[in-house]
Amino acid sequence: MGNGFWIRRFFTVVGGAFLVICAAQLLRGHALPDAALQGAIWGAISATVFTVSRFLQARQGRHCAVCKDTPEMQEAGRREAG
Repeated sequence: MGNGFWIRRFFTVVGGAFLVICAAQLLRGHALPDAALQGAIWGAISATVFTVSRFLQARQGRHCAVCKDTPEMQEAGRREAG
């Protein structure tokens, strides 16, 4: 897995976390700038923790068999299906 894979994964998680956290803050009655700031801060923190933990697990050879989220697992799934 190259750097591009991990960078895409990081930005995907940042975007998803930002949307969820920002929406939750808006539903709680916070102003949009405050909600966006909280979404950006906590989205970056959660994406960093998630991406680093998955990177370390992948380096140790532990892959998620349920989500098949790494290229190696996707290739193995294609071989089993075909």
